[in-house]
Amino acid sequence: MRYQQSDPDVRLMLRVSDDDAGAFEELVRKYHPRLVRLMRAIGPSPELAEDLAQETFLRVFRARERYQAGAKFSTWLFTIAGNVARNASRTMRRRHEVNEVDAPQSPDDNPGAGILAGTALDASGLMPTRQVEGDERAEIVRQAIRSLGERQRTALMLSRFENMSYAEIAESMELTPKAVKSLLSRARVNLREILQAYMDNGSSPVEEQE
Repeated sequence: MRYQQSDPDVRLMLRVSDDDAGAFEELVRKYHPRLVRLMRAIGPSPELAEDLAQETFLRVFRARERYQAGAKFSTWLFTIAGNVARNASRTMRRRHEVNEVDAPQSPDDNPGAGILAGTALDASGLMPTRQVEGDERAEIVRQAIRSLGERQRTALMLSRFENMSYAEIAESMELTPKAVKSLLSRARVNLREILQAYMDNGSSPVEEQE
């Protein structure tokens, strides 16, 4: 009852439970850009972000009859999104094991990289020691974020972009608030080290092999 009263998106999802197509379309319009942005950071490949966002919405729709308002809608949604991203990463790893090689990515592959650049620098507390052009910075930050572990990336994105509290991130990621705080602390330290190495001597990060 508390979430029904405080979260309008919970009320929309309850209407979806009653097969209200208009309510579902409203949720998709509101969360689609946010899910795509999240999937670009936590999914196995930026090129899959749109497909993974759609898969998340499909799972939401399929679960509509079982939905219970036990948390904010966004927390429930991002829990599903995290599961979708992890499943996609496992599938990608299996494909890599049979020698499928990823194509090189360019800065244009991720139109959100410019936003990520500012976010990563803010999160790391690092001030650039030399001027870096926009495309160059966007690419190196994309690599820096993707070099973080999956859980660090997810926690960082939910914190910085979705403004979720430790408790909300913990619920979404099925962790404790203390574990989330530790993840975010390590993510900031790792970003600082990665970006500092690049600013100082141009050393590019190596993306995590998931």
